[in-house]
Amino acid sequence: MTEPVHLAETRAAYDTVAVDYAALVTAKLPELPLDRAPLGAFAELARAAGGRVADIGCGRGHVTAHLAALGVDAFGVDLSPRMVALARRAYPGLCFEVGSMTALDLPDGRLGGVLSWWSIVHLPRELLPRVFAEFHRVLAPGGHTLLGFHGGDDEHVRRDRAYGHPVSLDVHFARPEGITGLLAAAGLVVTATMWQAPGEGRPAGGVPVRPQALRWPRSYGLVHNLGAAGLSNRLFLGRRQGGGRRGPATKEGQSCDSPSPRS
Repeated sequence: MTEPVHLAETRAAYDTVAVDYAALVTAKLPELPLDRAPLGAFAELARAAGGRVADIGCGRGHVTAHLAALGVDAFGVDLSPRMVALARRAYPGLCFEVGSMTALDLPDGRLGGVLSWWSIVHLPRELLPRVFAEFHRVLAPGGHTLLGFHGGDDEHVRRDRAYGHPVSLDVHFARPEGITGLLAAAGLVVTATMWQAPGEGRPAGGVPVRPQALRWPRSYGLVHNLGAAGLSNRLFLGRRQGGGRRGPATKEGQSCDSPSPRS
């Protein structure tokens, strides 16, 4: 089966920029209190929900490691093999696997949380229902999702250069109310949001995508399963509703829940 073009392009782009991207973004989180705040809230809720937390689109793994430092049993999944290799090297005590959020190689109803930290921004809008359905599928009842994305008017821009390298990469912007509706359709109900104005709380030296397109404030939110979701320039937190008990969480030192990733 032929791989979709957007997946191949996104993987190739992040394999290309991995080292320079990692050097930039890893250093930024300590300087971003408005990013750390929703991550802290999410970590607290995920710990209470029980189960492991998947950082989907984990990149170099620095946010996965931040969650682990907050007491969360976190692991990472990323489309880019080179990013995953960097994450494993930087954080050997954590688990990272190659995989795609469009078809997660994870069991149903086991996770206490799903984090999507600006990782949906390269997905065409028509694939978001599938991705949010995957988030709902892997979350245990009462589990939480935290989602970040770029706010805008359902447009996208084509980047031919990033982090000093030539790439072919689409970046998508979405209207917050549209994301809310897609999450609800997947059974993920937004329970909290936090908006951050474009550039607010960001130190100088970042790599803007297209500031004029970021018309919506940046926000963070938690979703109950029903689910958790957020926007890049807006962040949603949600929760998956439903009863029942999940199986025991995987303990430290065991393999990731995704030993054989698929795309």
